[in-house]
Amino acid sequence: MIIEITKHDTELIKELENKFSTIFSSSNKIIDDMKNNIFSKYFIYLQESNIIGFINYYDIYDRFEIANIFVLEEYRNNKVASKLMEHIIALGEIKKITNITLEVKKDNIYAIKLYKKYNFETIALRKRYYNGIDGLLMERKMVQK
Repeated sequence: MIIEITKHDTELIKELENKFSTIFSSSNKIIDDMKNNIFSKYFIYLQESNIIGFINYYDIYDRFEIANIFVLEEYRNNKVASKLMEHIIALGEIKKITNITLEVKKDNIYAIKLYKKYNFETIALRKRYYNGIDGLLMERKMVQK
């Protein structure tokens, strides 16, 4: 099940920060992000009441920008990331956004494969963007207004 969390979902936020501590290095980062950035959205993937994945994106007027999509290692290859991606794309279709963008390390072949599955194309290369590793800026075009 995929649900949106808000700044009022403190227990879910604590669990999310604990399970994904490599991404959320400081306590209360999610709550701070939600309070200080009106564009920031978080959806979690629950399996038997346990958070096993999430997606964080920015809903910026007519476009979405994916900041993070992550699934716990023991749940990978179970279509969790695909379901999260499909959820965001469906929301974008409802809202009639123009595009979805994201950045990814050039050597993250599994993530790139997922993004290409959903019609993301590389539109720019960012040299040594991730501590010496090139980054790819990818885009999925949506509804044209």
